[in-house]
Amino acid sequence: MKNLKTIIKPAFLLLVLPMIAGCSDKIAVLNPQGPVARSQYHLIIWSLIMMSLVLAIVLILFVYVLARFGRKNSKGFDPNDTGNRKLEIIWMIVPVVICVLLAVPTVKTLFALSHPPKATAAPAQTAGKTLTIDVTSVQWKWLFRYPGQKIETVNYVVIPAGTPVKFRLHAYDAMNAFWVPELGGQQYTMTDMPMNLWLQADKPGNYSGRSSNYSGRGFAHMTFTVMSRSADYFDSWVKDVKANKPALTHVKYMQLLEPNVLNKPQTLTFSSYPEIVAKDLNKAQMDALMAGKPIETDSMHGMDMKNDGKGGHHND
Repeated sequence: MKNLKTIIKPAFLLLVLPMIAGCSDKIAVLNPQGPVARSQYHLIIWSLIMMSLVLAIVLILFVYVLARFGRKNSKGFDPNDTGNRKLEIIWMIVPVVICVLLAVPTVKTLFALSHPPKATAAPAQTAGKTLTIDVTSVQWKWLFRYPGQKIETVNYVVIPAGTPVKFRLHAYDAMNAFWVPELGGQQYTMTDMPMNLWLQADKPGNYSGRSSNYSGRGFAHMTFTVMSRSADYFDSWVKDVKANKPALTHVKYMQLLEPNVLNKPQTLTFSSYPEIVAKDLNKAQMDALMAGKPIETDSMHGMDMKNDGKGGHHND
C-alpha cells in the first residue's frame, strides 16, 4: 500500500500541473493563429489523446496486477511463467496499431504542409497569390528580404493576413532555427542548404518569433516579430518603405553580418539592397569573395560559438 501511494502522488501532480499552467497566459504552441499551426495543433492533440490512452491502460493494468497478484493473493503465482499465446499476440499487435494511428496522420500532415495553405483573405485581393520572403539568420539577428518588392527588414517582417507566405530560409554563419509558435512549427536554417517553410496568419496581429536552436552568446536576443496586416495595409507599407526608408548599402550589409545584437530599437528597414544580398552567401563564401578568392560551396569551417571579443556586443 505504501508503494502504491508513492506512485499515485507524482501521477496526481502531473495531472494538476497543466491545470495550474492554464491560469497563466496562453501557451503559444497551443494557440494556433493560422492553418499551418492549426494542423500541427490537431496533430499534437491527437498524439496527447493516444499517449493518455496508453497511460490509462497501463495504470489500470498496474492496479489490477497489484490487486490480483499482490502479497495476499500470490499463492501459486509464477513470475517466470511463459507461453501465453493470446497475451503475446495482444502486446505485439497493440503497439503496432498505436504506431500506425500516430504515423498516418503525421505523414499526411507533413505532406500537406509542404504545399501552400489555402488563402483565407478577400478573394479579390489574394486569389492565387502568395508572398515569398527570404530569411537569413545571422549571429544574432534575422534579415528578411522581399525579392518581389526589393526591400529588406531586420528583426521584423510584415505579411498580409490570409495570404500564404513562403519563407526561404538560409544561414549566414551558425546553424539556427526559425520559429513562430502561433503560426507554425520551426524549421532549421543552414548554410548551402535552403529550407522552405509555408506560414499564414488568419487575421491581423503581431506574432512573436524566435530562434529555437542555440547559436552562441547572443542567442537569447535573437527574436523577431511577424506583423500580420490587411492586404491594403501591406501594399501601402511597401510603398512607404520604398519612398521614405534608406537603401541598404554594401557597407551597412557587412556590418549587419557581424556577430552582435542591435541596439534598441532592434529593427531596421531598407528601401532596397545591393545585388550581393540576393546571393545568400555564407560566411566562408563572403570572406573568400572579400579576399578576391574563388567562392567555395563546401561547408563552413572553424565556427566559433563564443566569438570572444565580439559575441553579445551591441552595435553603436
